[in-house]
Amino acid sequence: MLTHPTLDLLHSLGLHGMAKGFKDLDAQSEARSLEHAEWLALLLEHEKTLRQQKRFESRARAAKLRHAACVEDVDYRAIRGLDRALFLKLAAGDWIRARHNLLVTGPTGVGKSWLACALGNKACRDDFSVAYHRVPRLFAALALGRADGRYTRMLRAIARLDLLILDDWGPEPLDADQRRDLLEIVEDRYEARSIIVTSQLPVDRWYEIIGNPTIADAILDRLVHNAYRFELKGESLRKQKQSAQDNRSLDLPSPRRHHEIDPCERRHGWPASDRNTRPASNWNAWPASSESAGCGIEPRKVRYRRGTCRHRFVNLTPQ
Repeated sequence: MLTHPTLDLLHSLGLHGMAKGFKDLDAQSEARSLEHAEWLALLLEHEKTLRQQKRFESRARAAKLRHAACVEDVDYRAIRGLDRALFLKLAAGDWIRARHNLLVTGPTGVGKSWLACALGNKACRDDFSVAYHRVPRLFAALALGRADGRYTRMLRAIARLDLLILDDWGPEPLDADQRRDLLEIVEDRYEARSIIVTSQLPVDRWYEIIGNPTIADAILDRLVHNAYRFELKGESLRKQKQSAQDNRSLDLPSPRRHHEIDPCERRHGWPASDRNTRPASNWNAWPASSESAGCGIEPRKVRYRRGTCRHRFVNLTPQ
């Protein structure tokens, strides 16, 4: 049976996953014993898997996550106050479907942005639309959009996202335009979409950052009351990682340059200082080098001054 017309037809219909599955199954002799319904089920499974992978790649590119993080790589052994049970619950994604928020606070270096990106990556895999923004750059982009007429369109695009990650919130106070921008974003997403906010400051100090008490009440009331919280603490993981790398580097011997290796060691593999410590009676016990093993050259004892090579090579290859 000719399979090329079938493959061309599947590709023309955009069923590239089924075409790949058809080619793989046709190459397997065991698959010929399957019934038609089983063949069709396997082909549909190939098509579904390929489409899910392409959709995830597209969502991950659009999200522009800062870190290539995933929830399977989270280090729960680090002492930073991370609730493992709560994090695994959030990794399931039900909080996004319930339109709840997540607030992650703690000192610098404890992994706030990394954890947020890990949850964003899992949301992309669960077919949610995600976007990552550092708060200062987002406000700068909105200010530019206000000047060139893209402001309303940008707010609509942000409101359509299933999950919005706002990283590095604070510590500088907001001006009047930034307060209004944040209020618009939170208002559009209240009980409609989810937000992750990371900050070095605790939540009770966010009123100081917003500045205006009335707008601060409006923003935090919509943001905090249905939010999960991670209050991390501890030493910076960057410092711990760097310290571990420094300790490993101290244990390794420093590499020697070519000119620092004496010619005897380069030729025979044994430094001349080692040969000088051996008695002359043991010279024949020295191992032959790989250079002299199979080339017709063997070592011969010759007395030399201390610190020089006591090997001479005699060519035994027939001329």
